[in-house]
Amino acid sequence: MINVGAGTGSYEPSQTVLAVEPSSVMITQRPPGSARALEASAESIPLSDDSADAVMALLTVHHWSDLEAGIGELRRIARQRIVIFTFDHHINRRFWLLDEYLPEAAALDDTRAVAVDRLAALLGGARIETVLIPHDCTDGFLAAFWRRPEAYLDPQVRAGISMFAQTSDEVIQPGLARLSEDLSSGRWHQRHADLLDREALDAGYRLLVADL
Repeated sequence: MINVGAGTGSYEPSQTVLAVEPSSVMITQRPPGSARALEASAESIPLSDDSADAVMALLTVHHWSDLEAGIGELRRIARQRIVIFTFDHHINRRFWLLDEYLPEAAALDDTRAVAVDRLAALLGGARIETVLIPHDCTDGFLAAFWRRPEAYLDPQVRAGISMFAQTSDEVIQPGLARLSEDLSSGRWHQRHADLLDREALDAGYRLLVADL
């Protein structure tokens, strides 16, 4: 298994033999014992054809500068399977945090979003699976805290979410101030009472599996 756009290795299974990541900073943050990391971009992976049985790319394709080149590289180095974890931005955009509090930040993020159908076509066909987010999700991506809204007020939580890291405080802070006020007054809980007893949410996350 090769993990492309691996970041700090948050999502890597034990079968991972190599991580491909363009950021030297993220590579240095990978935990001890994780797979060996190669500093390279998804668009130009310095590996031979058919390098691994499987290749994965998790919450990364929307950061690539040349999607077609990146997908072409995944298809070149994978022998049997490609797995991509991404999001349908039309559904993700309706997530309460973006819709009600951070529409300006969401609009900026929309410019990088990749249509799931386009990804499937570039892969030459793929099975598309809906990934529901549990209310106690232990990861820290954007919608992970959908039932724990106070988490978005924590700078440490926001530091692990790319949308916050790549959007200016001038855009983010007014919405967070409104969220803080709505949590203090109870308005958020009244408006989203339907979420409080739910175990999982479809926030638009999708898993694409292409068998080659």
